[in-house]
Amino acid sequence: MGKQSQKTTQSTVYGNTTTTNPYAKATTNNGGTVTNFQPGTALETIYNQVNNNINSLLEDYLNPSLNSVVNQAKMKSYSNALDTMTKQNLENGIINQLSNRNMIRSSQAGNLYNALAKQNAQSLEDYVSDLLTNSQSNTANLINNLMNLYLQGANVINGTQSTSLQTSLGNATRQNAVNSDDTANIAALALQIASALKR
Repeated sequence: MGKQSQKTTQSTVYGNTTTTNPYAKATTNNGGTVTNFQPGTALETIYNQVNNNINSLLEDYLNPSLNSVVNQAKMKSYSNALDTMTKQNLENGIINQLSNRNMIRSSQAGNLYNALAKQNAQSLEDYVSDLLTNSQSNTANLINNLMNLYLQGANVINGTQSTSLQTSLGNATRQNAVNSDDTANIAALALQIASALKR
């Protein structure tokens, strides 16, 4: 038989480790590391929102429209502000003025109201035009802000995972294994076992 050659190998068995912070949790064992956001945190919410809405935001960026989520929200806000301002102008600029002069006539009130309505329509038209003109830039800013927050979450996940791995490695054990490179010895051993079983 040939000369038996043996080598000793050493393997690392990672210790079971759980690392938590207010935003993430990492669990490490010899099979690997699983890291997740803590449920209900702002970082988890941002992560989910970006993942669920990035396609529509990119579509809004590439094809600006009044129907986009961002533009609809801005339109609603502007319309509400315009409505409030219109009520104040109607009260102060028309009704009170005519009342103070004891001149409440339907034709005068109608003319003033029509002028106010025309002014509001022009104001809304100008706002819509500006909104579409600036839509791409506004959407790009929103995407940029969301991605910055999203990447902060990724940094927290990476940091938590790294801490868990380092702690687990610190708790690791070393195992030695002897390997024989002589296949003839392995075959001879198998024959010995087989003949011992026959007896």
